Amino acid sequence: MKTLSFFRLVLAVGLCLAVGAVGSLVTAPQIPTWYAGLAKPSWTPPDSAFPIAWTILYVLMAVALWRLWQLHAPAPARRLAIGLWLAQLALNALWSPLFFGLEAPGAALIVVMALWLAIAATIWACTRIDRIAAWLLVPYLAWVSYATALNAAIVVLN
Repeated sequence: MKTLSFFRLVLAVGLCLAVGAVGSLVTAPQIPTWYAGLAKPSWTPPDSAFPIAWTILYVLMAVALWRLWQLHAPAPARRLAIGLWLAQLALNALWSPLFFGLEAPGAALIVVMALWLAIAATIWACTRIDRIAAWLLVPYLAWVSYATALNAAIVVLN
């Protein structure tokens, strides 16, 4: 791997993991307190599952960005895919501060639904230029589908 390519990969992974780390700073203190007191559906996973799932998803997201950035020449389709990728990451970064930081599951539900649409649009844009990058985002869309249902159930139950 060439130096520039490796640098881009490290930057992409660092960006994704930084978003996850900032989210966990808001989330972690709320798990044993506010979140523990919420009514949750029976199909809620154990708290320990979330950091494992998100770490894997952030790495997959980073590799998808790296592929778009490194393997394809600048073009409108590439700009669109990267722009949508950045939009979904911004929505991802917003969710934890809303849900946990502001204790606002209703507002977080709106954001996670927008996130779902942004991920789906990103996958669509990726398929036009890099099918592997698109497939790397499919587990993320599946997890966010589950997270959206979980968020909606928490809103209804509380």
